[in-house]
Amino acid sequence: MQTVLTSKGQMTLPMPARRRLNLDVGDRLEVRVLDDETITLRRLPTPAAAPLLGLMRRPQVALSIDEMNEGVSRHLLQKHRLGE
Repeated sequence: MQTVLTSKGQMTLPMPARRRLNLDVGDRLEVRVLDDETITLRRLPTPAAAPLLGLMRRPQVALSIDEMNEGVSRHLLQKHRLGE
């Protein structure tokens, strides 16, 4: 398998390699350069809590219950107007 390095230093990992390793969008890879100039890639394990990380951030601005309810109401009205 071959690939080409772009001007931005990026490359596409060929589909047979992605399938064999069962790689998906967002998977993390470790790159190692060995003494003989061989480059190795290894998939890193996904942290078990990764899907929850976005939920743990604190909001930038504290909102009151009334403000939160108003925001949810606006979102639902717009969602149903757009037919989602």
